Amino acid sequence: MLETTLIPLNNMPSSKANAYTEITLTRKLHLQLSHFNQYRLTPNFIDDNWAIKTLQNAHMLVKEGNFVENERQQVQQYLVHMPQEPEAFMKWFSNLKTEAPGQGDALFPWLATQANMQQMRWFLQQEAAGEAGFDDLVAMTQVKLPTKAKLEMARNYWDEMGRGHQNSMHGLMLESTVKDLNLAPSIEDTVWESLALANLMLALAINRRYAYQSIGALGAVEMTAPTRVGYVNEGLKRLNVDFEARKYFQLHATLDIKHSEAWNREVIYSLVKSNPQTAKPIAEGALMRLCCGVRSYEKYRMVFGMQANLH
Repeated sequence: MLETTLIPLNNMPSSKANAYTEITLTRKLHLQLSHFNQYRLTPNFIDDNWAIKTLQNAHMLVKEGNFVENERQQVQQYLVHMPQEPEAFMKWFSNLKTEAPGQGDALFPWLATQANMQQMRWFLQQEAAGEAGFDDLVAMTQVKLPTKAKLEMARNYWDEMGRGHQNSMHGLMLESTVKDLNLAPSIEDTVWESLALANLMLALAINRRYAYQSIGALGAVEMTAPTRVGYVNEGLKRLNVDFEARKYFQLHATLDIKHSEAWNREVIYSLVKSNPQTAKPIAEGALMRLCCGVRSYEKYRMVFGMQANLH
C-alpha cells in the first residue's frame, strides 16, 4: 500500500503542527461521517432505542451541515459573475467543463501513460471506497421535483440500473473491477479527501434543503467524468487489464456525454427557466463537487510523488 510519511508533532514547527492537527481533525470528521452514512443508508430493523439513536444522529447531522456550509462558502468566489438568465446560465454552466477548478488536472494523463499497476490499484481503491453510488444519489435527489426534471432523472436512473438487466447495472460493473483487481476498499484506508467527496454528495442528495445543489453536483459529475474515466480506461488497457474489469470506465467515457447533454437540457435548464432562483444553488453544488475533486487529485498526486499541478 502507498502511504505518506508522518512526522511526530514534537519535531514540527508550530505552524506545521497546527496544520497537522487541523488535518487530523478533518480526517476524524470524515471518518465519522462516512460511518454515519453507512449506518443510516443500510436497511435495518426497529429496536427499542430508536428515540435515543435519533437524538444521537442529530449531533452528526449538525456536523454534516457545518461541513456542507463551509464547502458552500468556499465556492462563492466563483459565483460573482454568474448569470441567472437561463440561456446565459447554461453557457456559463457548460464552461465549467473546461474552466472550473480541477479540469485538465495532470493526474489523469499520468494515470493513462505512466502509472504502474500498484499505483493504479491504489487509486482505484481510493475511488471505490469514496463512491457514493450515483444511482442512489439520483433517486434521492429527484423526490418531488417538477415533472420534466423528474422524468430525465428517471431515465438516467434506469440507465444506471442497466435498464433492468443485472449484468448491465453500473454499480455492479464497478464492483466487478474491485473484485477482478483484488481491491479491498475500506473507510479506514481511504484518504479523507476522497471520503469528503462522498460525504458531500450524500449530504446534498439526502437533505432537501440542498436539493438544487445536488442537481448541480450530479450534473457536474456527468459533464466532467467522461474525460477522467477515459484516461483511467486507457491506463488500465495499457496495463493489460481485461475488458470486463475496465468495462465500467469504458462505458462511462462515452455514455456520460449523452447523459450530460440530457441532464443539462431537461433538468438544469428546465428548472432555471421555470425559476431563475434555482440557478445559484445549482451552480454552488456543481462547484462544491468540483472543488472537492481538486482536493482528492492533489492528495493523489502527492502520494504518487508527482510535481505540483500546473493547470
